[in-house]
Amino acid sequence: MKRSDFLKLGGLFGGGMLGGLGLSSSGSGSSDMGTSDAARLSSLDWSRVNGSMLDHAAPAIPKVRVAMLGLGNRGSSLIEMLEWLVQQGHAEITALCDVQAPYVARAAEKVATFQSRVPLLLDDPSGEAWRQACNPDVADLVVIATPWHLHTPMALHAMEQGLHAASEVPIATTEADCLELVTTSERTRKHCIMLENCCYNGEELWLLNMVKQGVFGDVTHAECAYLHDLRALLLDATYYHNRWRLREHLERDGNLYTTHGLGPVCMYMDVLRGDNLSHLVSMSSNEAALSKALREAEDPELQAMASQVKCGDVNTTLIRTTHGKSILLQFDTHTGRPYSRLNKLCGTGATHYGYPSRLYLDHGPTWDWHRWQDDEAYDAARAEYDHPLWASLKEGITANQQGHGGMDFVMMYRLIRCLNEGVALDLSVYDGALWSLVGVLSERSVAQGNERVDVPDVSGGAWTSKSSHPVFREI
Repeated sequence: MKRSDFLKLGGLFGGGMLGGLGLSSSGSGSSDMGTSDAARLSSLDWSRVNGSMLDHAAPAIPKVRVAMLGLGNRGSSLIEMLEWLVQQGHAEITALCDVQAPYVARAAEKVATFQSRVPLLLDDPSGEAWRQACNPDVADLVVIATPWHLHTPMALHAMEQGLHAASEVPIATTEADCLELVTTSERTRKHCIMLENCCYNGEELWLLNMVKQGVFGDVTHAECAYLHDLRALLLDATYYHNRWRLREHLERDGNLYTTHGLGPVCMYMDVLRGDNLSHLVSMSSNEAALSKALREAEDPELQAMASQVKCGDVNTTLIRTTHGKSILLQFDTHTGRPYSRLNKLCGTGATHYGYPSRLYLDHGPTWDWHRWQDDEAYDAARAEYDHPLWASLKEGITANQQGHGGMDFVMMYRLIRCLNEGVALDLSVYDGALWSLVGVLSERSVAQGNERVDVPDVSGGAWTSKSSHPVFREI
């Protein structure tokens, strides 16, 4: 299928979401793989990757012109995160695009409260108008907040037209798309970043700083997750346009949303900066909770979907790094339980458990000190090792708490300011491709009876050069 034909099938991406069929842009989008599918996937040539974008610094852009694709729940929030940057002259919103005219009008009204220039407004219901925004005469950067299967084709098209691309998560849902994003970024020399906001949260940056300062000693193991009861939103008639996200759960089985937990852990473990992901094994539980919610819904259309749910309630993926660290990664958006990303980290010097955040500093072999730090000691550690980035942006963080407690603001600040200064971004195309690829490979492992699946090197060997993470660089 040609990419243009696929996009016509996708059609709608209003509300930052698509009411499509859950198709992927260049793969099956399903964990059901026949022999020919497996052969095709195993033949993907990652040797074409050269790693040249890992620390790539593109020419500085004093004022970044931003085109927003998808203006629903997520797109609207990201516009708010750009307000301060626009007011400071660091950015300008030059295009607003969605297939639903009311969403475009709502976004334009919001932008008018903090920006004098009126953006190009695109609301073509055919779903093709977004291409007009991917024009170097209009924008320098496209921010993609559409349904998952449009992330890759939109990012690819933007780079081919000479624009940088910043996509919501996941950046791809097939291995072929991960590879194409990497090679296109390398060829065009355009940034392609996945907007993983959890890498910029206060707790995660605090842990990262403690790792850098040696508090954790030798890091050995981490546990991370996306545990978020989404049943009400998946069933809602409007939250995800045409219930596009629910349809993903009808067609796929594995970890569909890896990056919120995995991204920060990869930073802790210097993945792609001295270590890499080697292989994984993935297993899904049986499915019960989502189909129960569908059966009990009043909508006959939802009731009919109850027998179609494919995604198990809980997926657990075990990952090993090249240097022997282990990672437990979980995904569960079906089960009724409090939100958690786990955020557990173990080392020879300290252990941290998240949700709620607890810290243990190792005292050597002991029988009586098996206690988390008390509030006073914990608070002292937070103060001592608070990441300089989070500390320096307190004012903006406080003013943008609606952006997931401020981490969305920090994320957009770093993206725009790095482009302003012409320095490498905190996260590269390899980070986004690798973290998204883990989800793809989890589906493959589940489909193959929980077999081991090797993780290809997405960086062309560049990961072997140990380096400090750029999130510590002052901008």
